[in-house]
Amino acid sequence: MTDHASEVQAAARRWFGKATEALEESEARALRHAKARTILSRDPNEGFDDSMSFGERLADQVATFGGSWTFIVLFGLFLALWTGLNVWLLTLPFDPYPFIFLNLLLSMIAALQAPVIMMSQNRQSAKDRHNAQLDYEVNLKAEIEIMALHDKLDRLRDEHIVSLLAKQQEQIDLLTRLVSEDRGRRG
Repeated sequence: MTDHASEVQAAARRWFGKATEALEESEARALRHAKARTILSRDPNEGFDDSMSFGERLADQVATFGGSWTFIVLFGLFLALWTGLNVWLLTLPFDPYPFIFLNLLLSMIAALQAPVIMMSQNRQSAKDRHNAQLDYEVNLKAEIEIMALHDKLDRLRDEHIVSLLAKQQEQIDLLTRLVSEDRGRRG
């Protein structure tokens, strides 16, 4: 086992209480990045946007446009124009009041637009789950880094205490020797 692999194995046992083979994929990835001191976070949209099909891109565009003020204003103008033409301007209206053909068109638009918007929402939900997983891994790596810093500080503190105790023992030995020499001269 290489030195790095043994460090990862020891860290897995210490911080997760299990072997590296038993770690979940996200835990293992965060631990590897923490021990290698590499960046874990990446652009969460990178993989998702590149793998989108034409239909998914179209669904997103329809949902974006269908949920905008531009759509509302344009659709309001379309409805006003439709009713205006059929009530006041045309002597022989193609869709007289109560606008049955307009209702049919609106129903068809709603019937098509609703599933397209739901497809976009489902894809957005999957993207949100992916982003949440990345956030979890970044947070996990940060916790591992913090624990590693605590370990390093504890080690430094212990080394400092050992050094202080060694110096104190030297001073005690020196004082003992000086006291013994002083007693030897007086005695």
